[in-house]
Amino acid sequence: MARSLKKGPFVDDHLLKKIEEMNKKGDKRLIKTWSRRSMIIPDMIGHTLAVHNGNKHVPVYVTEQMIGHKLGEFAPTRFFRGHAGSDKKTAKK
Repeated sequence: MARSLKKGPFVDDHLLKKIEEMNKKGDKRLIKTWSRRSMIIPDMIGHTLAVHNGNKHVPVYVTEQMIGHKLGEFAPTRFFRGHAGSDKKTAKK
């Protein structure tokens, strides 16, 4: 379910504070965050955020097309490595 428009986008306060400080200074450092639930806002464009996927931090470069999406959408938590018995070399015909 989508968030109500009257509430506005949700961004964790600590992340928003870091973004605003970097925008004032004109700095473009990597920001580590565990906040997968935060929505991408226009102030974040051009920054690289290291979003935690449960195992490690995945670098995500924020572009204009990402506005309105959540940070967690760009750091997958599960990786499909194929089915156990689908090795074609060992399959009998």
